[in-house]
Amino acid sequence: MTDTTTTDGRLTGSGLRVGYGERTVIADLDVVVPDGSFTVIVGPNACGKSTLLRTLSRLLKPEHGTILLDGRAVNDYGGKEFAREVGLLPQQSIAPEGITIIDLVSRGRFPYQTMFRQWTDADQHAVDFALQVTRLTDLSTRRVEALSGGQRQRVWIAMALAQETPILLLDEPTTYLDLGHQIEVLELCTELNRRGTTLVAVLHDLNQAARYASHIIAMRAGEILAVGPPGEIITAELVDQVFGVYSQVIDDPQTGTPLVVPLAQGAVRVEET
Repeated sequence: MTDTTTTDGRLTGSGLRVGYGERTVIADLDVVVPDGSFTVIVGPNACGKSTLLRTLSRLLKPEHGTILLDGRAVNDYGGKEFAREVGLLPQQSIAPEGITIIDLVSRGRFPYQTMFRQWTDADQHAVDFALQVTRLTDLSTRRVEALSGGQRQRVWIAMALAQETPILLLDEPTTYLDLGHQIEVLELCTELNRRGTTLVAVLHDLNQAARYASHIIAMRAGEILAVGPPGEIITAELVDQVFGVYSQVIDDPQTGTPLVVPLAQGAVRVEET
């Protein structure tokens, strides 16, 4: 295990054991989300990536251990109070039939609404800004159901952005998108991070994670095997440990970040005989 753990983070978990019914997915896990980072969780299917993210978001309650936000247990926060600090883009989101982009994005302001505080100029500004950053302003009156997959994903990100949370969690935001829309979403995430949002995303593509993330959490079988900047932890040895794939890791010619090149299994067998 590569021990590059940082303790500088508002959102942390310690001694986590999480599962579904009698099946334990995560056991005795510690995690820290570095402030200001674009953290990406990677690992093979069913390794606990989304389970960890859902636990950080309060969607799952750990059987043991604690999730803290600013040193306070997340379950001690009221629903709207927590939603003003941590936003979540779930893996699968379904929009109400017939709803327009602007109406859906406006729902991101729900945590700020009370009986005594209705829609304000601050709410409108947040929605306008979210639409602008996600390049949806000119489409704002369209129905969400009429959009392409990439556009719909931008709408959900805009709604999360309208919450104005300092921390944003994204569960597989590029799943089911073609390559162009994947890059579009990741570029948007990078821009949000540049603007000061701490992001945590689950991704399947290790090379995309290496290119866009500032911090990687590599998992296998419910454990964290390595954490740290991509350039420090992504090695051929780690790829083998996490994914069971022989590879060569080179510098990406465009970005200088690690680029994982899987080796043909036949070629590996020849080298090993």
